[in-house]
Amino acid sequence: MSDAPNSSTPNQDRNTENWFTSWFDTPYYHILYKDRNYREAQIFMDNLTHYLNLPEKAKVLDLACGKGRHSIYLNQLGFNVLGADLSENSIAEANKNSNEHLHFKVHDMREPFEEKFDAIFNLFTSFGYFESDDDNLTTLKAIKESLSEYGFAVIDFMNVNQVIETLVPQEVKTVDGIDFHIKRYVEDGHIFKEIDFEDQGRKFHFTEKVKALTLKDFQDLMDEAGIYLLDIFGDYKLKKFHKTESERLIMIFK
Repeated sequence: MSDAPNSSTPNQDRNTENWFTSWFDTPYYHILYKDRNYREAQIFMDNLTHYLNLPEKAKVLDLACGKGRHSIYLNQLGFNVLGADLSENSIAEANKNSNEHLHFKVHDMREPFEEKFDAIFNLFTSFGYFESDDDNLTTLKAIKESLSEYGFAVIDFMNVNQVIETLVPQEVKTVDGIDFHIKRYVEDGHIFKEIDFEDQGRKFHFTEKVKALTLKDFQDLMDEAGIYLLDIFGDYKLKKFHKTESERLIMIFK
């Protein structure tokens, strides 16, 4: 998962409503996921921008951009990029890399943009965080409304069928001397990841919760939003999507 709620004093209430607002804003989120394969991500963006045949200096929105690593790379490819994220801390960090053709702003993805984009990317499972289906539908409508007449949008989501089939129930991951105790399970149509650890004498608990949206779920939401699903891929090399085997569910739409 792009993965990633509730902050954490000892014995904190484990409510997962809007979990992403606090977890993404902690340094621990970035510590836990620091070993992600960013070269693979860059190859994906190379393949994606080539497939979409984006013109030079195309306006690209990186929606849920985090600290902007992928926005920076897209800008290096020659595009005019806006990175948007709900996390104020992440955007403050990303803004250190701003230039004439690379900007960042705090933004709720449920809200459309006034400006229109040639491409909107929502990458690395940065969808399905909201509690209500209405919010997911609202987000899709906002993406559609923010596209230019000839623009394309891309959602890169996990392939839920494959993730559930290969789910590792428990593991301990040690990063920077911190032992992250991770528990994963499926419940009420969501994939949960509970993360417990201690640092500097304090106990922390966070919960990631992502809606287990299948291709059929996305198709239903897109139909309701008046969106045309144009193509589907199953990995970052843009190979054909297989329901049980593909690691990713990558959807191109407008």
